Amino acid sequence: MQIVGAVLERTDAPAPFAASRPFTVGALELDPPSAGELLVRIEAAGVCHSDLSVVDGNRVRPTPMLLGHEAAGIVEQVGDGVTDVAPGDRVVMTFLPRCGSCAGCRTDGRLPCEVGTAANNAGTLVGGGIRLHRTDAAGVARAVHHHLGVSAFASHAVVSRTSVVPVAEDVPAEIAALLGCAVLTGGGAVINAGRPDPGARVIVVGLGGVGMAALLVAVALGHEVIGVDAVPAKLDLATELGAADAFGPAEAAERGIRAPVVIEAAGSARAFETALDLTAPGGTTVTVGLPAPDARASVSPLRLTAEARTVVGSYLGSAVPSRDIPRYVELWRSGRLPLERLVSSRIPLGRIDEAMDRLAGGGGLRQRITF
Repeated sequence: MQIVGAVLERTDAPAPFAASRPFTVGALELDPPSAGELLVRIEAAGVCHSDLSVVDGNRVRPTPMLLGHEAAGIVEQVGDGVTDVAPGDRVVMTFLPRCGSCAGCRTDGRLPCEVGTAANNAGTLVGGGIRLHRTDAAGVARAVHHHLGVSAFASHAVVSRTSVVPVAEDVPAEIAALLGCAVLTGGGAVINAGRPDPGARVIVVGLGGVGMAALLVAVALGHEVIGVDAVPAKLDLATELGAADAFGPAEAAERGIRAPVVIEAAGSARAFETALDLTAPGGTTVTVGLPAPDARASVSPLRLTAEARTVVGSYLGSAVPSRDIPRYVELWRSGRLPLERLVSSRIPLGRIDEAMDRLAGGGGLRQRITF
């Protein structure tokens, strides 16, 4: 079938991307789902730093690639062997498929699936195939790679059954989309990796989409939360969303604020250092941000030892999506998790270049592409 999607053509385009235009929005051919796969009509997709990290070259992926990994949509067709999801169901897309049997899957979310990771790195679906194509000027069909098994910046996507979690129809598409990345990652950093004691203080460093999701989940669970970010507007929003207080990094350090669990969600070496400095003796620093591969932070090994510190890396919030997404849905239904506040703007697909510039500049939380 013919679809419309945003294809990243190259990763050497300079910023601003609104001028260099690394994306082409146009028609592609999408093959029908094979065994174990689904055809999904995309209803909403979010613009995330994991997309930007491919655009700016910090995460090396094969191009051309149809980007987008945080999304929700309606199943339109199922391939052979899919019996637990049916046409008409709304599903959350998750960017790390889980085979359920490899060594990574046996760690209960602590490590990513080995099979899913290999497919994501290669730009294929879990089965190794590519379902996206377009015809070049010579009339030859050329493959377009998948992004993290999803490729959601498009009207439709074919994905593995292991890349989706069904949700009830009362969960709106915008909320469902957030569950697949921002909430899984930020919320999971709190619940699965940080595991603060009941009522304990939690500090969140970096109040973008993932960091603010971590803040919301921690507040929903009854923790005292302190937000830390260099952007004043985000500090104001953090207190509106339930943070006990919010500070810039320098002010937080000057005040001597500490917490037993600190979440770093900014994806920079400096933010990681800040998170370490704000962690109380005996505490845990959880890092979920994805800095540039060559980024380096300064750490005192003596301090880690003398203060009995723990540093935890948490990819996708150490999540098992099929286990964790229903929990967040129930928190949202109860009114304790106002995920609607994470949507900072709604944009058409044709403005994807501008959306990447806005994200790179630290603007907004989650820009939502609507179809």
